[in-house]
Amino acid sequence: MDSESRDEADDVIVVGGGIAGLTTAVVLAESGRRVRVWAREPAERTTSAVAGGLWWPYRIEPEPLAGAWALTSLAVYEELAGRPGETGVRLVEGVHQGARLEGLGEWARRVPGLREVADGVAARLPLIDMPVHLAWLRERLTGAGGTVEERTVSDLAAVPAPVVVNCTGLGARSLVPDPAVRPVRGQLVVVANPGITTWYTSVGHSSADSTYFMPQPYGLLLGGTAEDDVWSPAPDPDTAAAIVARCAAVRPEIAGARVLAHRVGLRPARDAVRLERQPLPGGRVLVHNYGHGGAGVTVAWGCAREAAGLAGPAA
Repeated sequence: MDSESRDEADDVIVVGGGIAGLTTAVVLAESGRRVRVWAREPAERTTSAVAGGLWWPYRIEPEPLAGAWALTSLAVYEELAGRPGETGVRLVEGVHQGARLEGLGEWARRVPGLREVADGVAARLPLIDMPVHLAWLRERLTGAGGTVEERTVSDLAAVPAPVVVNCTGLGARSLVPDPAVRPVRGQLVVVANPGITTWYTSVGHSSADSTYFMPQPYGLLLGGTAEDDVWSPAPDPDTAAAIVARCAAVRPEIAGARVLAHRVGLRPARDAVRLERQPLPGGRVLVHNYGHGGAGVTVAWGCAREAAGLAGPAA
């Protein structure tokens, strides 16, 4: 095979430039594939950029598979935490209030240092500064020979590559189309950190309201909500005030913290992650990797490696 036809055979286009798309593209490029990412908008404007960034399998199914994907990602993040300024990944101590080990899946037994405390479970887990991490992923991709282009896709089958990887998140609802993908709206508030160095969550999986705070380099991130089938991207002032009040009930110093920003993200929820290979006309391949709900960051590397495997080896 000459070099020109080899380049064509190795061409992969990943559609979607959030955490799933960029991580999958990195894995493919570093395995020797020629990779392009087509993204509707820059990574800084995706749902991934709004994410709290705490590693934890939250609102994602099926749990056994999600646990395995999450553990693969955990090992990567633990290594990346050695270069926090570069990668945006740090290991930070915190507590999941109300959680118990017996209520967690098999994956929990393999999380280093995860232990029960009086009011929940505690651990030192990866906490990721998402804007920094997304920029680092993009640089790692270009370093491996990949490219990122702003392109809008209306038909996956018309994308001109031997291998197409669909990492469009909520966009898959109309693009595939897949009505099983639905939004779970999350609203957050960023405040000037009054000196809090640990993360905290108290999350009811059946409730639209939750309480969490996460210390990031840019401020203290407060949350949150999980509103099923709500599409509004606009922050609601009453919701923001309630978020601050819930967090201040746990740490009173939050009450007087200066508000820096309001954020809203629409999690791409699905009854089960779709990670599968689909044939396209002419012997081409479409790989789906979407529906990660509230755990896209948590499972990114595990799902990326499986998606890369489904794409097949370089020619």
